[in-house]
Amino acid sequence: MLKFITAIVITVLCSSFAVAQSDLQSGKGAPKSQFSTSSKKSGGSRSTKSKKTQKKSRVVADVADRPSFGDLQGLQFTQDPLELKSNVALVIDQENSQVLFEKNAAVSLPIASITKLMTSLVVLEANQDMDEVLEVTNSDIDTEKGSSSRLSIGSKLKRSDMLHIALMSSENRAASSLGRNYPGGLQACVAAMNVKAMMLGMVETHYVDSTGLSSQNVASAKDLAKLVSAAYSQPVIRQYSTDTKYSVHPGGKILDYFSSNRLTSNSDWEIGLQKTGYITEAGRCLVMQAMIEGRAVVMVFLDSKGKYSRFADAGRIRKWLETFKPKLTDMATQ
Repeated sequence: MLKFITAIVITVLCSSFAVAQSDLQSGKGAPKSQFSTSSKKSGGSRSTKSKKTQKKSRVVADVADRPSFGDLQGLQFTQDPLELKSNVALVIDQENSQVLFEKNAAVSLPIASITKLMTSLVVLEANQDMDEVLEVTNSDIDTEKGSSSRLSIGSKLKRSDMLHIALMSSENRAASSLGRNYPGGLQACVAAMNVKAMMLGMVETHYVDSTGLSSQNVASAKDLAKLVSAAYSQPVIRQYSTDTKYSVHPGGKILDYFSSNRLTSNSDWEIGLQKTGYITEAGRCLVMQAMIEGRAVVMVFLDSKGKYSRFADAGRIRKWLETFKPKLTDMATQ
């Protein structure tokens, strides 16, 4: 009888261990240390935790950031004196293109919605009617990342409005519609974008769409600095990209859009042009033209970690420029 009871106990323990091991391997479970603190620190036992809190902790423990393309290349191990959170950074004097700060600036990486700067540039250079009304169609649905949009199918806006919210708020369907309605269609638009990149000397750049949702849209920071300078020559891009709020009437209720760059609302900054971007493969990206200490500079930050880290990196660069006032011959670490 004793042997029989012992056998049952061993069977139950083995089954529990197997389930626990299976949960850990599938991401459903984790060691106790990930879910609870000791009673000495929390003032209570683990049994007092609500099921809701345990479930939330389990979800947080299971979620892990996917590595960006920059991470896969080991760029996160590059050290710089300002301890930037961006894997790639470049700061140049806009007047003469002299490098003031550089970090992995020659590496070609996905650029996400920074792509929309080039889309806007070729659309404007095609001299299309800015008052022409464009309609959002099923062709503008994001099948690459499955992202949502506030512009529903059938929405109608002037080309100028599409351009405005694409630059200011990074509206993907607006950028898709701009590319699709380019003379000759989307393929002609992408071809024009690549030709323009070659003309600007952007040798590490390639585009495959007008939105930046594809990770195949790639460029180096050095190339993007050239794009920012070229786009800056267009007053419309300067105005639209730096607006903080804009309302559109696509049919139905009015939609209020806001800037994707929090710095545009900061009166301490004098920003002449900006564009943000994000997809997992690219990380958080930011390009800007700004006046600092009376000097026009172009900043490029790619593959930054954390939702606000690219803006913080811009602040670190600004403080460095204001404090040390590097001469044009100075160059920071690579």
